[in-house]
Amino acid sequence: MILLIDADSLIFASCYRSKNDDDYDMHTSPFYTNIEDSINKFDEQYMKIVNDLEELYEIEQVITFNGSKGNFRKQLTPNYKANRKKQILPPLLHDMHQYVKDNYGSKFCFGMETDDLVAKYWKQLSEQIGRDKVMIVSIDKDYKQFPALIYNYHWKHKEILNLSQQEALYNFYEQMVKGDQADGVNYFKGKGVAFSKKYFKDCKTKYQYTKKLFLLFKKYYKSKAREKYIECYNLLKLRT
Repeated sequence: MILLIDADSLIFASCYRSKNDDDYDMHTSPFYTNIEDSINKFDEQYMKIVNDLEELYEIEQVITFNGSKGNFRKQLTPNYKANRKKQILPPLLHDMHQYVKDNYGSKFCFGMETDDLVAKYWKQLSEQIGRDKVMIVSIDKDYKQFPALIYNYHWKHKEILNLSQQEALYNFYEQMVKGDQADGVNYFKGKGVAFSKKYFKDCKTKYQYTKKLFLLFKKYYKSKAREKYIECYNLLKLRT
Protein backbone atom coordinates (compact mmCIF):
# COMPACT_ATOMS: atom_id res chain seq x y z
CA MET A 1 0.00 0.00 0.00
CA ILE A 2 1.16 3.52 -0.84
CA LEU A 3 -0.07 6.21 1.56
CA LEU A 4 -0.70 9.74 0.29
CA ILE A 5 -0.81 11.91 3.41
CA ASP A 6 -2.34 15.37 3.13
CA ALA A 7 -0.49 16.96 6.04
CA ASP A 8 -1.97 20.47 5.91
CA SER A 9 -4.55 19.80 8.64
CA LEU A 10 -2.03 17.91 10.76
CA ILE A 11 0.36 20.85 10.58
CA PHE A 12 -2.36 23.32 11.51
CA ALA A 13 -3.40 21.18 14.48
CA SER A 14 0.21 20.79 15.61
CA CYS A 15 0.41 24.55 16.20
CA TYR A 16 -2.28 24.36 18.88
CA ARG A 17 -1.42 23.59 22.46
CA SER A 18 -2.73 20.31 23.79
CA LYS A 19 -5.16 20.49 26.70
CA ASN A 20 -3.17 17.86 28.56
CA ASP A 21 -0.01 20.00 28.55
CA ASP A 22 1.21 20.71 32.08
CA ASP A 23 1.09 24.48 31.56
CA TYR A 24 -2.15 24.60 29.61
CA ASP A 25 -4.38 27.49 30.60
CA MET A 26 -7.60 28.22 28.75
CA HIS A 27 -7.12 31.94 29.36
CA THR A 28 -3.80 32.15 27.54
CA SER A 29 -3.01 31.84 23.84
CA PRO A 30 -4.12 28.51 22.33
CA PHE A 31 -0.99 28.41 20.16
CA TYR A 32 2.46 27.02 20.86
CA THR A 33 5.29 29.55 20.88
CA ASN A 34 8.12 27.01 21.05
CA ILE A 35 8.49 25.24 17.71
CA GLU A 36 9.85 22.12 19.41
CA ASP A 37 6.44 21.62 21.00
CA SER A 38 4.72 21.81 17.61
CA ILE A 39 7.31 19.52 16.03
CA ASN A 40 6.84 16.91 18.74
CA LYS A 41 3.07 17.02 18.40
CA PHE A 42 3.20 16.72 14.62
CA ASP A 43 5.72 13.86 14.62
CA GLU A 44 3.70 11.95 17.21
CA GLN A 45 0.41 12.31 15.33
CA TYR A 46 1.98 11.54 11.97
CA MET A 47 3.69 8.38 13.17
CA LYS A 48 0.56 7.19 14.97
CA ILE A 49 -1.37 7.38 11.70
CA VAL A 50 1.29 5.38 9.85
CA ASN A 51 1.63 2.85 12.67
CA ASP A 52 -2.13 2.33 12.89
CA LEU A 53 -2.34 1.64 9.15
CA GLU A 54 0.69 -0.66 9.27
CA GLU A 55 -1.34 -2.95 11.50
CA LEU A 56 -3.80 -3.39 8.63
CA TYR A 57 -1.68 -3.10 5.49
CA GLU A 58 1.81 -3.71 4.25
CA ILE A 59 3.00 -0.14 3.71
CA GLU A 60 5.46 0.13 0.83
CA GLN A 61 5.75 3.91 0.62
CA VAL A 62 4.50 7.06 2.36
CA ILE A 63 4.28 10.29 0.36
CA THR A 64 3.57 13.51 2.25
CA PHE A 65 1.99 16.67 0.83
CA ASN A 66 1.71 20.16 2.33
CA GLY A 67 2.05 23.88 1.81
CA SER A 68 1.01 24.39 -1.81
CA LYS A 69 0.40 28.04 -2.70
CA GLY A 70 -1.20 30.27 -5.34
CA ASN A 71 -4.62 28.63 -5.52
CA PHE A 72 -6.18 29.37 -8.92
CA ARG A 73 -9.70 29.23 -7.46
CA LYS A 74 -9.23 32.62 -5.81
CA GLN A 75 -9.13 34.09 -9.33
CA LEU A 76 -12.52 32.61 -10.21
CA THR A 77 -14.52 34.46 -7.57
CA PRO A 78 -13.68 36.90 -4.73
CA ASN A 79 -15.96 34.88 -2.44
CA TYR A 80 -13.70 31.82 -2.42
CA LYS A 81 -12.33 31.42 1.12
CA ALA A 82 -13.06 35.12 1.74
CA ASN A 83 -14.47 34.14 5.14
CA ARG A 84 -10.98 33.04 6.21
CA LYS A 85 -9.32 36.42 5.74
CA LYS A 86 -10.04 37.46 9.32
CA GLN A 87 -8.92 34.12 10.74
CA ILE A 88 -6.04 34.39 13.18
CA LEU A 89 -3.29 32.03 12.02
CA PRO A 90 -0.94 30.24 14.42
CA PRO A 91 2.40 32.10 14.64
CA LEU A 92 4.35 28.90 13.98
CA LEU A 93 2.30 27.79 10.96
CA HIS A 94 4.81 28.89 8.30
CA ASP A 95 7.75 27.41 10.21
CA MET A 96 5.94 24.11 10.65
CA HIS A 97 5.15 23.88 6.95
CA GLN A 98 8.83 24.43 6.25
CA TYR A 99 9.82 21.82 8.85
CA VAL A 100 7.65 19.19 7.17
CA LYS A 101 8.99 20.10 3.73
CA ASP A 102 12.57 19.85 4.96
CA ASN A 103 12.25 16.72 7.09
CA TYR A 104 9.59 14.66 5.34
CA GLY A 105 10.53 15.46 1.75
CA SER A 106 6.97 16.54 1.14
CA LYS A 107 5.45 17.42 -2.22
CA PHE A 108 4.02 20.87 -2.92
CA CYS A 109 3.25 23.07 -5.88
CA PHE A 110 2.26 26.56 -6.98
CA GLY A 111 -1.03 27.47 -8.65
CA MET A 112 -3.35 25.01 -6.91
CA GLU A 113 -4.13 23.48 -3.52
CA THR A 114 -2.48 20.59 -1.74
CA ASP A 115 -5.53 18.38 -2.29
CA ASP A 116 -5.27 18.94 -6.07
CA LEU A 117 -1.70 17.62 -5.98
CA VAL A 118 -2.75 14.64 -3.86
CA ALA A 119 -5.54 13.97 -6.36
CA LYS A 120 -3.07 14.00 -9.26
CA TYR A 121 -0.81 11.48 -7.50
CA TRP A 122 -3.78 9.30 -6.57
CA LYS A 123 -5.06 9.26 -10.16
CA GLN A 124 -1.66 8.43 -11.62
CA LEU A 125 -0.81 5.72 -9.09
CA SER A 126 -4.28 4.18 -9.26
CA GLU A 127 -3.90 3.75 -13.00
CA GLN A 128 -0.37 2.37 -12.67
CA ILE A 129 -0.69 -0.07 -9.77
CA GLY A 130 -4.44 -0.28 -9.04
CA ARG A 131 -6.71 1.77 -6.80
CA ASP A 132 -6.64 -0.90 -4.07
CA LYS A 133 -2.93 -0.24 -3.53
CA VAL A 134 -3.19 3.50 -2.92
CA MET A 135 -4.77 5.23 0.07
CA ILE A 136 -5.44 8.91 0.66
CA VAL A 137 -4.94 9.92 4.29
CA SER A 138 -6.91 13.04 5.15
CA ILE A 139 -9.84 14.47 7.07
CA ASP A 140 -10.82 16.55 4.01
CA LYS A 141 -14.27 15.62 2.66
CA ASP A 142 -13.36 16.82 -0.85
CA TYR A 143 -11.54 13.56 -1.58
CA LYS A 144 -14.84 11.70 -1.41
CA GLN A 145 -15.43 12.70 -5.05
CA PHE A 146 -13.02 9.91 -6.03
CA PRO A 147 -13.59 6.12 -6.00
CA ALA A 148 -10.71 5.76 -3.59
CA LEU A 149 -9.55 4.21 -0.36
CA ILE A 150 -9.53 7.07 2.16
CA TYR A 151 -8.43 7.00 5.79
CA ASN A 152 -10.07 9.67 7.96
CA TYR A 153 -7.83 9.78 11.03
CA HIS A 154 -9.97 12.24 13.03
CA TRP A 155 -10.59 10.80 16.50
CA LYS A 156 -14.36 11.13 16.06
CA HIS A 157 -14.29 8.98 12.94
CA LYS A 158 -11.13 6.92 12.46
CA GLU A 159 -12.55 5.11 9.48
CA ILE A 160 -11.36 3.72 6.19
CA LEU A 161 -13.69 4.52 3.31
CA ASN A 162 -13.79 2.30 0.23
CA LEU A 163 -15.81 4.39 -2.19
CA SER A 164 -17.28 2.95 -5.35
CA GLN A 165 -17.48 4.85 -8.64
CA GLN A 166 -21.20 5.40 -8.10
CA GLU A 167 -20.73 6.69 -4.55
CA ALA A 168 -17.98 9.06 -5.64
CA LEU A 169 -20.11 10.38 -8.49
CA TYR A 170 -23.02 11.09 -6.18
CA ASN A 171 -20.77 12.68 -3.55
CA PHE A 172 -19.48 15.26 -5.99
CA TYR A 173 -22.89 16.30 -7.29
CA GLU A 174 -24.26 16.43 -3.76
CA GLN A 175 -21.44 18.79 -2.89
CA MET A 176 -22.29 20.95 -5.90
CA VAL A 177 -25.73 21.40 -4.33
CA LYS A 178 -24.86 21.80 -0.66
CA GLY A 179 -21.64 23.70 -1.32
CA ASP A 180 -18.74 24.13 1.07
CA GLN A 181 -19.36 26.61 3.86
CA ALA A 182 -15.71 26.57 4.96
CA ASP A 183 -14.61 27.75 1.51
CA GLY A 184 -17.46 30.17 0.93
CA VAL A 185 -19.03 28.06 -1.84
CA ASN A 186 -22.82 28.10 -1.59
CA TYR A 187 -24.96 28.36 -4.72
CA PHE A 188 -28.20 26.94 -3.29
CA LYS A 189 -28.76 28.26 0.21
CA GLY A 190 -30.93 26.01 2.32
CA LYS A 191 -30.44 22.94 0.16
CA GLY A 192 -28.29 20.12 1.45
CA VAL A 193 -28.06 16.37 1.93
CA ALA A 194 -31.77 15.60 2.26
CA PHE A 195 -32.66 17.62 -0.84
CA SER A 196 -29.84 16.05 -2.86
CA LYS A 197 -30.84 12.48 -2.02
CA LYS A 198 -34.35 13.12 -3.22
CA TYR A 199 -33.38 15.25 -6.21
CA PHE A 200 -30.80 12.82 -7.60
CA LYS A 201 -32.60 9.58 -6.64
CA ASP A 202 -33.05 8.46 -10.28
CA CYS A 203 -29.57 9.45 -11.49
CA LYS A 204 -27.00 6.79 -12.31
CA THR A 205 -24.67 8.24 -14.93
CA LYS A 206 -22.57 11.40 -15.08
CA TYR A 207 -24.77 12.66 -17.92
CA GLN A 208 -27.92 12.22 -15.84
CA TYR A 209 -26.39 13.99 -12.83
CA THR A 210 -25.12 16.85 -15.00
CA LYS A 211 -28.47 17.32 -16.76
CA LYS A 212 -30.42 17.25 -13.52
CA LEU A 213 -28.10 19.67 -11.76
CA PHE A 214 -28.04 22.09 -14.68
CA LEU A 215 -31.84 22.29 -14.50
CA LEU A 216 -31.48 23.44 -10.90
CA PHE A 217 -28.97 26.10 -11.92
CA LYS A 218 -31.37 27.30 -14.64
CA LYS A 219 -34.16 27.57 -12.09
CA TYR A 220 -32.05 29.69 -9.75
CA TYR A 221 -29.81 31.66 -12.12
CA LYS A 222 -31.80 31.89 -15.35
CA SER A 223 -29.57 33.30 -18.14
CA LYS A 224 -26.46 33.00 -15.95
CA ALA A 225 -26.99 29.28 -15.30
CA ARG A 226 -24.12 28.07 -17.48
CA GLU A 227 -21.71 30.64 -16.03
CA LYS A 228 -22.61 29.74 -12.45
CA TYR A 229 -22.53 26.00 -13.13
CA ILE A 230 -19.01 26.18 -14.58
CA GLU A 231 -17.86 28.40 -11.73
CA CYS A 232 -19.22 26.04 -9.07
CA TYR A 233 -17.76 23.00 -10.84
CA ASN A 234 -14.29 24.54 -11.06
CA LEU A 235 -14.34 25.58 -7.41
CA LEU A 236 -15.22 22.11 -6.14
CA LYS A 237 -13.65 19.69 -8.64
CA LEU A 238 -10.16 18.58 -7.65
CA ARG A 239 -7.65 18.59 -10.49
CA THR A 240 -6.28 15.23 -11.59
